[in-house]
Amino acid sequence: MAAPAVYGNWKMNLDHVEAIHLIQQLGVLLRRAPVEHVEVGVAPPFVDLRSVGSVIEADRLGLVLCAQHVNEHESGAHTGEVSLAMLERLGVHAVLVGHSERRRLYGMDDALVARTLARVAGAGLRAIVCVGEDLAVREAGQETAYVADQLRAALRGLSEAARANVTVAYEPLWAIGTGVVAEPAQVAAQNRSIRSTLAELGLEAPVLYGGSVSAENAAELAREGALDGFLVGGASLRAEAFHAVCRALDDWYASTR
Repeated sequence: MAAPAVYGNWKMNLDHVEAIHLIQQLGVLLRRAPVEHVEVGVAPPFVDLRSVGSVIEADRLGLVLCAQHVNEHESGAHTGEVSLAMLERLGVHAVLVGHSERRRLYGMDDALVARTLARVAGAGLRAIVCVGEDLAVREAGQETAYVADQLRAALRGLSEAARANVTVAYEPLWAIGTGVVAEPAQVAAQNRSIRSTLAELGLEAPVLYGGSVSAENAAELAREGALDGFLVGGASLRAEAFHAVCRALDDWYASTR
């Protein structure tokens, strides 16, 4: 099992000047108060990847550079998209696949998620496949079946070599950017279902949680939800807040060793 991890998804925020400032601030905080047990990554917008990657390399920050999305094709007439080869040349080591906003706003269906996941993980990059239910599904009591179906659609047929490169991020849509946090018991129940589905498919993968994560709730969510880390949205845009989440998770894992 991979080390516990915290990835910050900056979404469509920060130009390259703002991005440099944020990653430099985060670097200062990590040097003052390092995290020893947790892998930390950031997923800036495409236009910021080179700038952020240059700071990470120059300052030897040890952060994982992530991309928020990638096209399934190698090249061609796909205006506005980027290929895996382009990302690799920029030093990207992980890619979000099938984030709820890509699914909901840009028509990324289960079949496209599966093809994209196979390309990313098959190339040896960390593929963070995102799953999660909306409020209507949860209120209908169908959340575990819904997420299990998403996982089966994404992971069934994945090559043996690619399986080791998969991470699952559970993000209930009703908790993304709303300030509403899933109760630890809710996260734990979904986590058990996710791990059961992974076992059914012959996989063992880290499971992250995303949805209004903060320094105040990170340790409890990790402990009670039996999680391997977090995919952080809004809090990752503030260096102190993101660092605090990383530290909270690091402190909790240190206490269990």
